[in-house]
Amino acid sequence: MRHRKKINHLGRKSQHRKAMLSNMASSLIMNKRIFTTLAKAKALRVYVEPLITKSKEDSTHSRRTVFSYLQDKQAVSELFREVSQKIADRPGGYTRILKTGFRKGDAAEMCFIELVDYNTNMLKTAEDETKKTRRSRRGKKSSATTAEKPAAPVAEETTPEQPEAEVKEEVKADASAEETTETPAEETSESPEASKEEKEEDNKKKEE
Repeated sequence: MRHRKKINHLGRKSQHRKAMLSNMASSLIMNKRIFTTLAKAKALRVYVEPLITKSKEDSTHSRRTVFSYLQDKQAVSELFREVSQKIADRPGGYTRILKTGFRKGDAAEMCFIELVDYNTNMLKTAEDETKKTRRSRRGKKSSATTAEKPAAPVAEETTPEQPEAEVKEEVKADASAEETTETPAEETSESPEASKEEKEEDNKKKEE
């Protein structure tokens, strides 16, 4: 059982494994991208990323420490001069693994391992996506505000007209009510005089 054994020996002795990872790390620093199996790429990522972090501090001690792992002066100078400036603002995660499929002979899973900051195509697509999302959000806000602005004055214009119409209707109703109340009073005031005259005429005729 291989419980608690995190290191993948890759079917090699320790010296052979260290030499292979050192050569692969130097090739990755010089070429920025290499093609290998997935198991070797995962082992290389654990090996090379601490060295890239060490390159952020350009001192004699850190250069000697990195050289003890790589054993290549050109790779060390490339790492401290160019790569360290590119990854200065990145807090880890300097490499990316891209799977490509399976090898024909032994069906081993193959992949590319590359330095993240040197893949310009991936960086451009990430920037374009962020720009598109920002534009769409701004467009939605501006359209919503333009739709709300003309609606406010229309409501202000219509609200003052409603009380005037109601006042006019109330005045008309009061006038019609006064006319109806005045007409019966006149009729009642005229009717007793007419009845008295008729009674007097009838009395005169009876006396004759």
